[in-house]
Amino acid sequence: MSELQREVTELERKSASAARLFDIRRIIGGLFTLYGVIVGGAGVFASSADLKKAQGVNINLWTGLGMLALGLFFLVWLKLRPTAPPTPGE
Repeated sequence: MSELQREVTELERKSASAARLFDIRRIIGGLFTLYGVIVGGAGVFASSADLKKAQGVNINLWTGLGMLALGLFFLVWLKLRPTAPPTPGE
C-alpha cells in the first residue's frame, strides 16, 4: 500500500508542477513583454517619416512601453502570488 501512496504523491507533485508551468499569467506576461520590446524597439528607431505619419507622436514607442509594463505586471503578479497546488480531491 505504501508503494501506491508514493506513486500517487509523485503524480500529484508532477501535476502541481505542470499547473504552475502552464499558468496563463506566465504566457500572457511573456508574450506582452516580448512584443513590448519589439514594438518599443521599432519606436526607438523610428524615422522622421514615420513620426510625420503619426502626427508627431511616436506611437510605436508608447505602445511598446505600455505592452512592456503590462507584461511585467503579469510576471510580477505570478511571482508574488504563485498558483496553489491542487488539493488531492480535485
